Order: sequence, then C-alpha cells, then structure tokens
Amino acid sequence: MNDCPFCLLLEREPNAQRFGSVFAVRDDFPVTPLHWLVIPGRHCLDYFDLNAMEKRDADRPFSTLREDVLRRDHEVAGFNIGWNCGTAAGQTVMHAHGHFIPRRIGDADDPRGGVRGVIPARQHY
Repeated sequence: MNDCPFCLLLEREPNAQRFGSVFAVRDDFPVTPLHWLVIPGRHCLDYFDLNAMEKRDADRPFSTLREDVLRRDHEVAGFNIGWNCGTAAGQTVMHAHGHFIPRRIGDADDPRGGVRGVIPARQHY
C-alpha cells in the first residue's frame, strides 16, 4: 500500500532483519531500550490476517531477538510480546506488527499483571 508507513519503512530500511516472510526492525518510538517490531512483508491488517507461514515466521525473530538483547543488556529481566489488533486495542498503524519489549527491574512501579495493564483498573487481581 502506497501510504502505509510500515510498507514504506520495509522498502527503505536497510537494517531490517529478514526472517522468511517477516522483518524485525527497531521501534522508532520505543517503550524501553531495544524495543523491536516484527512486521510481515505482505501488507495485512493485524495478527488475525496473517497466513500460517507468516505466523510461523513471526515466531522466529522473538527467540533470536531475545538472545541478542540478553547478550547486549544484562539488565533485561523479562519481556512483553504483543500484537494490537484494531483501534479499540490501541493499534495505530493498520499494518500487522508485533511488539517485542525488553523489561528491566524498576522500569514500572508495579509490573504485576503485565499486559493486563492496558486497562489499568484490571491490571491487578
């Protein structure tokens, strides 16, 4: 798609790491240092539009990125991996992409509940 920022990014990003049908690129607006995005090369809306091969390929970079991040930053103690699907879920770029977010002790006051924190009142149970 001509106006899709991720399609344009993949066309011009020389540092994108290819994993079959998907690419891994550093997030331009990282939540934490070493935040990556996993983006299918084919334009599709969200995780549910990925075909079986893209879903398999999307899993590969998470393990590779984990090893690389742990080697580069010994402060990393955990990870969040997530796909926002639809505007109600916070998706702002309408091209499927998964977030790989390294976490460090103390980067949040109370990280319990993890991704449940997208609705703060429901984070802790």
